[in-house]
Amino acid sequence: MKKSGSDIFSIVYEFALITLGAMIAAFAIEEFLVPCTILDGGVVGVSIMINNLTGFSLSLLTIIINIPFLIIGSTKLGKIFIAKSGYSMLVFAAFLKVFEQYQNVTDDYLLAVCFGGVILGMGVGLVIRFGGCLDGTEAVAIIINKKFKLPVGRLVLFVNIAIYFIAGILFGFDRAMYSLLTYFITSKVLDFVESGLEQAKAAMIITDDAQDVAEQIYQKLGRTVTIMEGEGLVSGKKVVLYCVLTRFEVRELRSIIAGIDSSAFVAVSDVSEIIGTHVKKAGMLESLKKGNKTEENILESE
Repeated sequence: MKKSGSDIFSIVYEFALITLGAMIAAFAIEEFLVPCTILDGGVVGVSIMINNLTGFSLSLLTIIINIPFLIIGSTKLGKIFIAKSGYSMLVFAAFLKVFEQYQNVTDDYLLAVCFGGVILGMGVGLVIRFGGCLDGTEAVAIIINKKFKLPVGRLVLFVNIAIYFIAGILFGFDRAMYSLLTYFITSKVLDFVESGLEQAKAAMIITDDAQDVAEQIYQKLGRTVTIMEGEGLVSGKKVVLYCVLTRFEVRELRSIIAGIDSSAFVAVSDVSEIIGTHVKKAGMLESLKKGNKTEENILESE
């Protein structure tokens, strides 16, 4: 299917902002955090530790360590998400190399924590907002969430705490505490850039192609939906789909709907709390094909 000019512009716009976000994040890491031995979380944090201990290129380390996570994620997550994540990681690594040549902005630890955390949060927030990811551990956390129903945010936090504990042993616990403080500042700014980023998302979809949309959501995202019958004041009887997603899956959902029914009405909202477990029935697709409107419980523990 041929893409229109607006679709091409949208893609270019998204990749441009992912590039900007990766560049901003690299600047924060190389000019504020690395000179003061303050760690980011996940793959970047591990890379900074190895870089400090061995002198091996930080830029190359972030790529090498991220590759296995991308390979794992490619089998479970959407192709668009993996493509944007791979691109953002490459841009991030390239700008780490660029900023490595310049003198660090400050040697003051408190300034490095505050400004480094804020700038890093802005960069990472932009990348995630437009569908990318700089850290492969989050991709794996999403996969674990789908299989074992463990919250993504909590998994990432536990991994980072373990990294900071090791950093404390290697570089002193004052560095670990500075790193933990930077992590919390980054998280708050990231939330500000991408509103409601840590919350689950609920999508309500009103479409004339409910069967196809529901099947694609199930096949590509592994999410079941609640199918309800509604009635519009003007348009008459309608089928309404309701499903709960992670923040990373919203963009893929938009792509699915746009490819099937560009006139569909979609409302995406934040979910502050989820109670219950995800229920999948083996016969869901067969049921849909037969036109069965039985409701399906889709609440998934985030």
